[in-house]
Amino acid sequence: MEVQAITRNARMSAAKGRPLARSCRGLKPSEALKLVEFSPKKAAEILRKTLLSAIANAKNNNGLDPETLTVKLCVFDESIRMKRYWPTARGSAHPIARRMCHCKVVLTDGNKETK
Repeated sequence: MEVQAITRNARMSAAKGRPLARSCRGLKPSEALKLVEFSPKKAAEILRKTLLSAIANAKNNNGLDPETLTVKLCVFDESIRMKRYWPTARGSAHPIARRMCHCKVVLTDGNKETK
């Protein structure tokens, strides 16, 4: 059975969170939380909240034991971009993009689901 949690439109570039997400794949949720809690990056706080939400979803919605789960998928995907302009010389402006991202965590217990 798979359980997922998604944080949408986090105000951060997806590229800054991908290395941390890569290091969490394949770990137990408790180990991934330890890894994330001691990271000074902004992505760590977003990933921590998403991990805690996925663990709560597994426990409350599906009745799974969090100790038997593993992190199957952990990704930061690009979201929308806010378009802004930076004033420059002679009354002109340069465009800038304020990037956002989605954080997705999928936990699995390793058993195949039958429908």
